[in-house]
Amino acid sequence: MVPGAAIFAWERTSAAWLHGGRATSGLVRTRSLGKTGLEVTELALGTWGLSGDAYGPVAREDAEKVVARAVELGVTLFETSDAYGRGAAEEILCAQLAASPDAVVVTKLGTDRASEPARKRFDPAWLREAAARSAERLGRAPVALLHNPTASAVSLGEATGALAELAASGTLRSWGVSAGDADVARAALAAGAPVLEVAYNAFHVADLHPLTAAIAEAGAGLLARSVLAHGLLAGMWRIDRVFAEHDHRSQRWAKDELRTRIMQLGALRPLVSKDVLTLRAVALRFVLANDLVSSAVIGPRSVMQLEQLAREAGKGPPYLLDAALARLPDDLERLGLAW
Repeated sequence: MVPGAAIFAWERTSAAWLHGGRATSGLVRTRSLGKTGLEVTELALGTWGLSGDAYGPVAREDAEKVVARAVELGVTLFETSDAYGRGAAEEILCAQLAASPDAVVVTKLGTDRASEPARKRFDPAWLREAAARSAERLGRAPVALLHNPTASAVSLGEATGALAELAASGTLRSWGVSAGDADVARAALAAGAPVLEVAYNAFHVADLHPLTAAIAEAGAGLLARSVLAHGLLAGMWRIDRVFAEHDHRSQRWAKDELRTRIMQLGALRPLVSKDVLTLRAVALRFVLANDLVSSAVIGPRSVMQLEQLAREAGKGPPYLLDAALARLPDDLERLGLAW
């Protein structure tokens, strides 16, 4: 079962939602990023989609508008990578956050796109150079995470040691690991990573739930990515949905698997209620209902999508009713998706 709702700090700004949901500012809920000493908004703006690397091209002007609107809405946490757009995503954040010195940027290091094909690199010398480049592009010291390393690369200690040294020197605000599976996440916690990022959503809990006790004991800050399962959990796709060749989702699911996943969305429909109007809201609030989560990384590619997600995060705990959450594992299992 998902842990209970978090205790939140509230930051008041001057205006409420206006004119069909659009606002110049609003109430911004924050959570602690573990023991880093950083307070961050419960929604983080992810930039993979904005970079054009994930779902297809996005005009730079449109990406800038999304970041600017996130700032207006009070978002203070931004997630990126030095590999997104070959550094372009970091440059966009630098320009749009110039007047927001307190904003926290989490960037991911470890993908060398200077080589062809791109390769993973976690040797200390390369990480030091990559961290310096990212700090320069961002115009600030970021939180840096190893970008999808293997468990052995984490356990070896050289890469984590390099980031820890950079954090101690002030080049980084903190450090951690963006983990591709539970084994990598477990190795990151054993290495003392102050920040951990994992995939976590209503259809995918396998990377987080086995580590709940360890994360709580370590006091690690936790970023949840893939909260909408790359759009699947928004519940907007036809059963015969086809993705463009340049969209990474064209390779993620076979046709039959995608059809099954769309049918399994039925398990989430009982959580739609008077206050939770859409499956997208269910999926987002499922993640926010877990009090281990410091911030849910969302990936809107337009201002409209960003504003939808900001509204659908709701007014705060309880995000979803505990009784409905308690039934969810059984409902998913009946539809063939075991937790």
